[in-house]
Amino acid sequence: MSPEPLIIFKSGSAGLDRKSLRLLARRISEEVAGGRTFCCMVTSDKELRRLNREFRGADYPTDVLSFPSPSPEGGLGDIAISGERASEQAAALGHDASTETAILLLHGVLHLLGYDHEADKGRMRRAEAKWRKLLGLPAGLIERAR
Repeated sequence: MSPEPLIIFKSGSAGLDRKSLRLLARRISEEVAGGRTFCCMVTSDKELRRLNREFRGADYPTDVLSFPSPSPEGGLGDIAISGERASEQAAALGHDASTETAILLLHGVLHLLGYDHEADKGRMRRAEAKWRKLLGLPAGLIERAR
């Protein structure tokens, strides 16, 4: 059996269905990532702002950040999700925060796999739509931005 993806719930993750998110992370690891694992931290806007500033030079909070592993032996890499941003987006879109967190998790894993919606001529959008449908998730980030 391959290692489980790790999800760390920190501040900003209150009210999330942790069990269903862990199960979905396992499915994403197995089905989307071909058995490769990753680590995901669900935390606060404040922490996402700090990470965004430190690693991307952008001084604002964002919903999801991906940090690919420099070594294939170390798993795919790490993902950080703002639980607060997920809750706000979920309320605006009419679904729950756990569903929005799942959408962000899928989006983050696709980035870890090398997809880049800003430069890949729709390749990531198509992959996200395919996996979103197979996983039973509503419209993804890229579709909503169009």
